Amino acid sequence: MTSASPCEDTRAGASLTAEPVLRVRDLQAHVAGQQVVEHVDLDVAPVGVTALLGRNGVGKTSTIKAILGLVGRSGTVELDGTDLVPLPTHLVVRRGVGYVPEDREVFAGLTVRDNLRLAERRGSTHHYDLVYDLFPELHQRGGQAAGTLSGGQQQMVSLARALLNDNQVLLVDEPTKGLAPRLVAEVSRVLARAAQVAPVLLVEQNLQVVRDLAQHAVVLTDGRSVHHGPAADLLADDELTQRLLGVHADTGDQGRPADPEAPA
Repeated sequence: MTSASPCEDTRAGASLTAEPVLRVRDLQAHVAGQQVVEHVDLDVAPVGVTALLGRNGVGKTSTIKAILGLVGRSGTVELDGTDLVPLPTHLVVRRGVGYVPEDREVFAGLTVRDNLRLAERRGSTHHYDLVYDLFPELHQRGGQAAGTLSGGQQQMVSLARALLNDNQVLLVDEPTKGLAPRLVAEVSRVLARAAQVAPVLLVEQNLQVVRDLAQHAVVLTDGRSVHHGPAADLLADDELTQRLLGVHADTGDQGRPADPEAPA
């Protein structure tokens, strides 16, 4: 593999050459004694969206969880120069790491309003004005149990919880998974707005979303980072995209067709 390392690649312009807000080196992670991430290097630029890509099962979600400390980890994870590896997850979050998990993980028995209140981070400004500007429906449904919302509405809650606080970086895992095309476009709009507030590390299978949002791309294979560079360059190279991701560059989704039955 000839792709440059994060610190060597100079093609992505000033945002990539600027000091990264999140710097990951030789990240390894294990779950129940099994190694799930072998060696990941990546940088998240101080502005914009960095996409974390790869085929299913290569360790993308495990990488996100390792950065947060949700699974056992070793290596270097620096946020604005501070090593996060010795810290438990709640202190990582207090440092300004927002997290939008795969599969939403809302508190189903609590109201929308209470889901947001639980997400309020001590010492942070709480941006309800931004949240309700982006998701006016959540204001209207504040008293409704989150478990009774549609899948798309639950994703709004999950995104809103992260955007409620001041963040140095947002970790967003598969935000369009299972959503109907109309909602994919809505989530993309929200993520573009979110990236104006804080840089985003985005795990995403929908290549059109990556094309629309991401400035930089990191590709994983078998728990290792094997490619770093501008997202546009990767997606413009059909042979490289096919080799690394298993799909043609003009395919909207990495082998995951849109679900016509997905809740709207």
